[in-house]
Order: sequence, then C-alpha cells, then structure tokens
Amino acid sequence: MTPPRSRPARRVRRQLLGALLALGLLGGAQARTVKIISADTLELRQVDGQELVIIAGESVELRVDDDVVRAKRVEFNRTRRTLTLVGAASYRSAKDAQDLRGENLVVELGQEQISGEDVLISDAALEIRGAEVERIPGQLRATGGYFTTCARCGRTPNDYAFRAERLIVYPGDRLVAYRAQVLLADVPVFFLPVLVLPLNDKDRQPRLEIGRDAVDGYTVQADLPFSIGSSTLGTTLLRYYQNRSPSVGLGVELRSYAPLPYVDRVNLYALANPRPVGQSGYDVDLNFGVRGRIPLATATRDLDYSLDVTRRDIGRAATDPERGVTRVNFSARAEYPLFSAEFNYVNRFGPPPTTALGEVLATPEVVVDPKPYTNGGLSADFRVKAGLYTARVNPLARSVAGQGPNITTSRLEEQHAISYTAKPWRDADLTLNNTFTGRYYGTGARTVDLRLSGQLTQRFNTTNSFTVSAAYNRIEGTSPFAFDALSGRLLEAPISVSVNTVPVRDVNFSVSSSRNLFVRPAQQPTTFTLNVNRKPLTLSSSATVDLLDKELDSFSFNATLADPDAGKVTVTPAQPATATAPARPATATRTSRWPAPKLSLTASGSYTKEQGPGPLTVTATVNGDERSDFFSASVTHAMRTPEITAVGVRYNLSGTRDTVLNSLRLSGSETLNPPTGQLVGDATLTWRGRYEFKTTHNLRLVRVPGATDSGTIFFSVGTVGGAATNWNLSYGGPYDLGRGGFTRPALTGSFNTTRPGQSLSLSAAVNTPGLDQPRLELARADVSAAWNAERFSASGRAIYTRTREGTFPDDKARDRLSLEPLRFSVGLGRAGQPPGAYVTLGLRQSFEWLDGVRQNPQPLSPVLGLTIDRCCWALQAEADLGLRRFRVAVGLPGQTYYPLFDLERDRVNVPLLPTLP
Repeated sequence: MTPPRSRPARRVRRQLLGALLALGLLGGAQARTVKIISADTLELRQVDGQELVIIAGESVELRVDDDVVRAKRVEFNRTRRTLTLVGAASYRSAKDAQDLRGENLVVELGQEQISGEDVLISDAALEIRGAEVERIPGQLRATGGYFTTCARCGRTPNDYAFRAERLIVYPGDRLVAYRAQVLLADVPVFFLPVLVLPLNDKDRQPRLEIGRDAVDGYTVQADLPFSIGSSTLGTTLLRYYQNRSPSVGLGVELRSYAPLPYVDRVNLYALANPRPVGQSGYDVDLNFGVRGRIPLATATRDLDYSLDVTRRDIGRAATDPERGVTRVNFSARAEYPLFSAEFNYVNRFGPPPTTALGEVLATPEVVVDPKPYTNGGLSADFRVKAGLYTARVNPLARSVAGQGPNITTSRLEEQHAISYTAKPWRDADLTLNNTFTGRYYGTGARTVDLRLSGQLTQRFNTTNSFTVSAAYNRIEGTSPFAFDALSGRLLEAPISVSVNTVPVRDVNFSVSSSRNLFVRPAQQPTTFTLNVNRKPLTLSSSATVDLLDKELDSFSFNATLADPDAGKVTVTPAQPATATAPARPATATRTSRWPAPKLSLTASGSYTKEQGPGPLTVTATVNGDERSDFFSASVTHAMRTPEITAVGVRYNLSGTRDTVLNSLRLSGSETLNPPTGQLVGDATLTWRGRYEFKTTHNLRLVRVPGATDSGTIFFSVGTVGGAATNWNLSYGGPYDLGRGGFTRPALTGSFNTTRPGQSLSLSAAVNTPGLDQPRLELARADVSAAWNAERFSASGRAIYTRTREGTFPDDKARDRLSLEPLRFSVGLGRAGQPPGAYVTLGLRQSFEWLDGVRQNPQPLSPVLGLTIDRCCWALQAEADLGLRRFRVAVGLPGQTYYPLFDLERDRVNVPLLPTLP
C-alpha cells in the first residue's frame, strides 16, 4: 500500500508505525525499539518466504533505541531481523558517539552489528575510512582503511595519518592496524607490520617509568597493552626492583567480552610483586570476575550469575591479618512465573580470622521468593532464606558466650506480609495488616518480629470521620549473630481513637487518643487540634492533655487577623424565575467585616508542662498601596521572666511619584534586645533600581567590660550587584558610643567592568584616622585585568598589602607586592586560520619590604613558553630564566602531556632514563 503524498505527514507516520507494530518490529523482550520519525511510503512484501517492510521517501529517518538512521530507502527483513539502508545512508551511534556514513549499510538488530561498503566513521577524536566496514558491540573492523586523529582540526592535509590493509578499533581503548603505512601531510614515510594507537582510556595507555629509589635502587614499571583475537583486551604488567629478592614481578590485566558461550564478561587483574627489601618471595594481588547468563527452559528470564575472587597482599605489613586472605563471592538468580530463586556463596580462604569479621560469610545461602498473591482485597507476600553463616558474635547472646569473636551456625529466615482491605458497609473502610519475620538458628536460638494492626474508618457527610485502630507488636529473642541482632524486646498493644469533624463552615476540629494495654500507668496524652480559616481570622492551635492526671501537657497557637479584600463588594446579578427555580434578587456580599483591610495582626505562643509558657510574639503589619510596600512592628514577651526580650520593625517602602525616572525604594529592619542592650539593623535606599545607599550596624548600648568599642557601623554607596560595570564605596568599622567616634575605621572601594574579551577589577582599602588608629595609609590594593584580541592576550593580577609590627609610634611597616602572575601571549599562524602556535611570557614573583628595606632582593624571573597546538598533537616548551630550568612535553589525543626532558642547573631528568647525576 502506498499512501498519497498529499496526506498529512503525521497521519503517514502513524500508519507506518502501526504497520511495524503489527509485524512485531517493536515486540519481544530482546527486540530493539524502532521508531519512524519521517517517511513517505510503506510497502509490505513476501520474497522467498521472507517478510520484508520497505520504507522509502526523500528523507527517511528512524530511531533504533537512541541511535539515528537516515537514508532514502530502508528494507526491513522481519525474518532475519536486519535493516538494509539502500544507497548512501548514515548511522549515528549514541552509545559510542560515532557517525557511520556509507553505501548499503546493513544493521543486524539482534546482534547490534553494522556492515557496509565505502564507509566513513568519525567521532570526537578519530576518523576512519574503509572499503568494507563491520561494526559489532565493542569493536569496529575495516579493510583497506585510512584513519587519522587530525580530522577534527579542519586543516588539510592532515598532519599525520595511517593507511592499513586491515584494522580493528576498540572505541575508547585502542586501534590496531595491520600492514600500515605512516603518512605525514598525506605523504607515505615508512611501513609498519603492526601498529597500536592508544585512544582515550587513560587506564589503558602504555606506560614505561624508570626511576631510582633510596631503598629499592633502580626501578622499572612497564604496562604493555595487547589483544587476543577480537574479544579480549589486556595489558602485561612488568615490575623490576634492583635491591629486592627476587627482582622481577609479573602480572596481567585483561577484559574479555563474550569469550565463551553463556559468558558475557571476564575481568582479570593479577600481579605477583616482589616483597619489600629484607623479605623474600612475592606478594599477590588478584581480582577475577565473571558475569554471564544461562538460558532456562521454563524461566521468565535467563539465569544471571556472577563470580568475584579478590586478594590484596601488596602494600600490607607482614603482621596484617588480611595478608594471604582470598575472598570468593558467587551469586546466581533465576526467575520463574511463580517464584524467584537465588543462590549465594560468600567465603574467605587463608589464615583463620583472629578478630571479629567485618562481613557475613554465607557458605552457602538459598533464597526462595514466591510471587505476591492477590485476590480482591487480600494480598500476601512470602520469602524464605536458609543457609550456613559465619559472622561476628552477638555480645548480648549468653548461649554463645565463650565461642570466640565469630560463630558459624545454620540460619532459617521466614518473612511474610499479609494485608486485607474491605468496605464492610457504606462509607466505611477496613484495613488489616500482618508482618512477620522469624529467624531460627542451629544453636536453638530464635528471634521473632510480629506486627498485627487493624483500622476502621467511618465517614459522615464526607467532612466528618471516626477512626478506630488497634495493633499488637511483639519483638523477642536473641540472635547469636551481631549483624541481625534485635535492638531490644518489645511488647505493646496500642489502641487509638480519632475524630475529625467540621462543626461549622471553615472550622476543623479533631481529637485523637491512644492507649497501650501493656503499659501502665504511662500513656500518650490526648491531642486536640482546632483550625479556623474564616476571614478575617486564621487560627491553628494544638493541645495535648493527660486525661488520667487531668493536666495540660502542651499547647501552641498561631492566630492572624487580616483580610486585604474586606473593602471589596461582590455583586451577584438577579436571576429570573425558571421552570425549576424561583427568581432570585441581586445580592452584594463581602468576605468579612474587618475594618482595616491594610492592617494585619499576628500572635503566636506556646506552653509545655516541663518549660512553662513560651515567649509571646505579637506582630502588626500595615501594607501600602503597592503590594510590596509594608511596615511591620513586632514585640516578643518572655512570659516566664516576665520581660520584653525583643522589639523590632521591618519596612519596605517605594516612592509613588515619578516611579519611572526617579523611583526610590527604602527597605530595612531594626531589632532591639532590651535585656542585653543589643541593637542590630540595616537600611537600604535604592534609586532607579541601579544605585543604592546602605548602612548596617550591630551595637551594644551598654559596652561590654574590657571591650574597646560598642560594635560596628558601616556606610556604603554604589551600584546594585549583577551589572557588567559596578562600583562600591564603603566607610566604617568598630564604633565606640561612649567616646562618640570610630576606633579603627577604614575606607574601601571597588570597581569592576567586563566587556567581550576584556575585564578590569580594582579594589583598595585605606585605614583612616580614628580613636585608636592614628595613621592614614593604604592597607591593601588589588588590581586584576585581562585583554584578549584575535592573536594577542594579556592578563595579570597585582596585590599590595601593608601590615605593621610593633607599637605606635615605634612600629614598622611591612609591605608586600605579589604578581600572580603577569602573562602575555601571542598567537602565530596564517591569516584567516586559527593560530597554530602560541608564545607566552609570564612573571610570577613576590617583593617584600620592611621599613622601606627590600627583604628578598632576587632578580626578575620571567618564564618563556611555546605551545604548538595542532588538535591531533601538541607540544609545550617552557624556559624559566630565573631558575635556569627548561622543560619540553608532548601530547597526543586522549593523553595528558608527557614530559620528554627536564633540564635544571645541577641535573638532567629524562623520564625514560634513570636520573643522571
């Protein structure tokens, strides 16, 4: 069938997707999800007993899971489960971030493989061209291939590239090429039978380190990558220590993908390393892991299994109890229609433990978990676990006293959860629950955690309800193991009754009371709550009362009188009579009769039997014509003392005249604490939303004995933060009310401006004369600037500080100037292209003077640098003229800079060679 092109694209896509669903393209637990994004025609065919779906159009786009397919014609073979992209097409792999472009690409949905002719593969760091290319999970294969890491630079020709008869790419790991030619600027230079190029994975890079240690002598560490077939990647680990016996250590690290049937992944890390000087033999580190799946005939999913074997000896002391210990962890899980089963084996081999184990050993453990059973309102879930365990002893278990720090015994655990819900009569809900956990041990001990509960709720008129609940909770027994020991014993039978009612409109009242039948005489108090939400009153209150002792345990309330809509009248127009309703006259209503719509009053307080009455806080707030304008005053009174502990005001006012050209906004707060005489406040005046004047203070009206000031006062003026250009000027510091002046004031200022490619930041602090500060001097200055042009940039920061040592007038000034750093950079290259090299000059140095005398008279120490950046490779050279140090390093894609040599005054350091004297 071929829908006409005039139909809407959305309808065509819906028909195409429906047809694919009918063919089962989207079905099956193991199938990949395919979605049609755009297409024109859909055709169904039967060819040689195979079902074909032909999707065509000017621009066909499909989504295979997260991958994107684009072509002009796609043939889906439902029998073989393959997608054939006829003609020029592209395939975007989301997982590997790779683009494949070529002719007649074939996608195998089941195996997630792709093959094609004249294919171009590209990602963030690599470009590969091949006459024939095949992509399978974790690997790319190409014949007649050309590859380079310079493609992303955009320069032609490529700085270096390789041409090979056959190549294999392990994304993110390495590229292996056979019979390869090395090309420089696309000109053949020499031939290599095999070439291995590391990619982005830093842990898989080849490494060769030669060093010299005071104890071990000369040392060598070499990591050499290798591959076995198409599924195994590894690294050979070689270690050499001159003064150890033996001197050579060997190891291997490998990862294998699906090497055998029913095996998905194998990881191995094994290293036999010579023991430290003074000891003989080897220390062994081992980490072996296997993951896989085994099909089962009647199971709903494959059996999943995993095996981990670990041992860590390297770096452990000879007396470490973990030396020589090998841990084994095996687990297998199968899932059937009626239940799931799990088998676990966790054990340790080696020296027997002399201290308490930190883990639980299961040798073995079996878990059977039937599927939950439901029938109407009844549901039940059971789970059984049994095994032989070794773990830390529970010190509270008397039956196993004297067994040592650990104990081994069998253990059976049964858990179940049963619930039942029903509606016994109209507007009633009944809920019953039972949870149980029982553990039974080979020592004869047992533990029980039993919980039974029931709740009945009766509703009246939808707003009123009556609830009765009862429970029986029992926890008893002592476990011989510490890992599942119960926190204690429990026996209780709480019964509770609660009533929730709405006696009148906008009023909610509730009462709840509970009693434990096994606890006497202490009981939970009865709780009363009252909530009112009827304008102008909003009230929330709660009280707890001990009915047996007839005492009030606690009480709290929060009440507000406010109604901003009190002055508004809502008019309901008259309604004429109808056949079913009489006529209604017009009515006028208002939310409340609150006389002051702009005024709100709030009060809050509390009481507890132990602490007595809490503080009472009363707040009055007057709102202005603008919603954001308000003035609020509050008083807090300590009822126990009694005394006023805090008086405060808050305000936010804005000008109502010429709010656009001359807008003003004043905001602030003030709080007085009469018992301590502390006054804390701030005020901010903002003009046009851009400039602001601000003052803050924190003063004690009565100075603390021994203090030299009463607190601090600050004044500032400047621009509101967040602008590209902003400035601020501030004056203030400690202030003495008794002497009437600042003791150690300071004037500080800052200026910051930012433009594209440019920034400037200035700040300074000046100590001004005060009651305890006689001098006017610059205390700190900070200048930071950056300027970037197309091929030139300059940046730097200079910080100046002055401190004084000694007492006035015999004190001395210590001045410091730090350059952190000054840097100039020039880009070199052809016009119209990005710079290929950068020359930098930097200066990072500090100067210090004491009473005007230079303390560190070293000459200037500039650093000259050269960086060649070609995207696919880079070189850095640095010359520190002051230290007479010269360094050169080179970098490749996916690698950090690797130092080639480091030359200093008295030594030469070449990383691949021992340190030369």
